[in-house]
Amino acid sequence: MENIRQAGFFARVYAIVAAIPPGKVMTYGQIAEALDNVCSARYVGYAMHSAPKEMNLPCHRVINSLGQMAPGMIFGGAAEQARRLQAEGVAFKKNGQVDIVLSRHRPR
Repeated sequence: MENIRQAGFFARVYAIVAAIPPGKVMTYGQIAEALDNVCSARYVGYAMHSAPKEMNLPCHRVINSLGQMAPGMIFGGAAEQARRLQAEGVAFKKNGQVDIVLSRHRPR
C-alpha cells in the first residue's frame, strides 16, 4: 500500500471524491474504476480512511456497492452518514440503502 500512496494514489482518490456533488454518491469500486482500475475498491477504502480532516472532503458521499453506509464510527456512524446524505437529497430505498440508480454520480 505504501507504493500506492507514494505514487499519488491517495491524491487521485481525493480529487475524485472532492468532485462528487451534493445529492450524489459514488461507490468504492466506481472510484477504483475511474482510476483505470489501478487498485481495488479496498484501496479506495484505505484512502478514504486516511483522508485528512483539513481537506474537508465529502467522504460521506462514498458508499459500498450495495448502497450501504460505511461500517463502524466512520463519518460519525452509519446513521450520521445516512442523515447527511438524506439532507443533501440522496434517494434511499425502503430498506435504508441508497438508491444507487437514482443517486450515482457519473463523472465525465
